[in-house]
Amino acid sequence: MTVKRPTANGWNRQSPRASLGEMHGSVPINRALPPYKRFLAFIGPGYLVAVGYMDPGNWATSLNGGARFGYALLCIVLFSNLMAVLLQSFAARLAIASGRDLAQACRDQFSVPVTAFLWLMAELAIIATDLAEVIGTAIGLKLLFGLPLTLGIILTACDVFLLLALQHFGFRRLEGLVISLMALIAAAMLVQMVLVKPDWGGVLLGFIPSSDLIKDPEMLYLSMGIIGATVMPHNLFLHSGIVQTRQAGRTDAERAEDLRFANTDTAIALTFALFINAAILILAAQSFHWSGHSGVTEIEEAHGLLSSLLGSTVAPILFALSLIGCGLNSTITATLAGQIVMEGFLSISMPPWARRLVTRLMAIVPAVMVGILAGDQGTSQLLVLSQVILGLQLPFAMVPLLIFVSDRSKMGALVAPRWQQGLGLLVAVLIIGLNLKLSFDLLSGL
Repeated sequence: MTVKRPTANGWNRQSPRASLGEMHGSVPINRALPPYKRFLAFIGPGYLVAVGYMDPGNWATSLNGGARFGYALLCIVLFSNLMAVLLQSFAARLAIASGRDLAQACRDQFSVPVTAFLWLMAELAIIATDLAEVIGTAIGLKLLFGLPLTLGIILTACDVFLLLALQHFGFRRLEGLVISLMALIAAAMLVQMVLVKPDWGGVLLGFIPSSDLIKDPEMLYLSMGIIGATVMPHNLFLHSGIVQTRQAGRTDAERAEDLRFANTDTAIALTFALFINAAILILAAQSFHWSGHSGVTEIEEAHGLLSSLLGSTVAPILFALSLIGCGLNSTITATLAGQIVMEGFLSISMPPWARRLVTRLMAIVPAVMVGILAGDQGTSQLLVLSQVILGLQLPFAMVPLLIFVSDRSKMGALVAPRWQQGLGLLVAVLIIGLNLKLSFDLLSGL
C-alpha cells in the first residue's frame, strides 16, 4: 500500500509502503465530532504499548527486586515509567509527523550497513522479548494446570494464530481483547494487594531513590533489568506502527491534535501499567522480603510460598492467572512489533499471514530452544537476563528516535520542543551510562 507522507523533506529516501499496510488508516476519525468523541477513536494503541510494560519479564525482575531489596526499587519502577511516557510520545510523534514507523525511518535515513546493524539489534531485542513472554506464560500454565514446561512453551508458540483470527475482525477487536485482559489482570492484582496488606508508609519511601542503587552491583543489575523490562526497544517500533491505524490528519493542526490524543491515551495506559508493576514488587516485598524469604528468585517458588505465607489459596491462583494474562497479551504485541520491524527495515512484500508467521518464528524458535534446554530450573534467571539484554539494546532504538524527532526538516511543525529534546538526551545519557557500568560489573564477575 502506497501512502502520501505528511512531510517530504529531510529524508534521504522515501518509503513506498505504509506500516501494517492492511490495517493502515483502518480506524476512521470523524473530524466533525466534538473533541472528546474524537479522542475516543484514539483509545487503544497506548494499551497495546502498555502491555509490553507488564509482561512476564517484569514479573521476574520485580519479584526478584522486591524479595531481595524490599520496596527500595519502587523508585526505579517509577523512573522507568516516566521514561516510557517520554519515549513513547516520541514514537507517536515520529509516526504522526512523518507517516513512518521507526524501522522505516531508519531505513530511509541511514546507510545500508547502519540500517542492517540496527535491524539486527531490533531482531535481537524481539527475541529477548519473546524469550521472556514464552517462558513466563509457560510457567503460568504449569502453575495453574500442571502442564510440563516444554508443552506450555509449545502451546504459547501457537498464539500467532490467535492474532491472525482477531485481526480478521478488525484492529479495534484486537485492542478490545488486550484491554479486557488488562482489566482482569488489574483486578487480580488489586485483590492480592488487599491480601498482603502492605506497609504504605514504606511503599511511599520506596519511591525515593537511594545511593545504594549505584554502589550495590546486584541492585544495579536488577535496576537495569527493571528498566529493560519496562522501557522495551520493541515498544518504540510497535507504537510508531500501530498509531498509524488511525486515519492521519491532513493539516498541521489536525496532526497536532492527533498527537495530543495519542499521548493522552499512552499516559493513561502507562499509568495503569505502573500500578501493575508496582503491585508485583510490593507483593514480593511484603510476602517474602519482610518474612525472611528474601532469597526467593524463582516465579514457581514465589507461587508455592504465597499460600502458606498468606493463609489463602486464592492468592496463588490469581498470581498464576495474572501471569498467563500478561504473557498472552505480550505475545500478541510482540508479534505485531516483529512484523513492523521486518517490513520497515527490509521492505519485504509478503501476504499478511506469511509475514506474521515468519516474524513470529524468527523470535519464537530461539525462545523455545532456550526454554527447553533450561528445563524447570533457572527460568527466573533467564527472564531477568532477557530483560538486561533489552536494557542493553535500548540505545540502538532510542538514539535514532531522538535524532529524528529533534530534526525540524523531518518533523516539520511537530518537531519535539527543546525541553523534550533535552529530557530525551538526559535519559539517553543516563541509560547508556548505566549500560556501560553494568557491562563492566558483569565482565568483572561481580
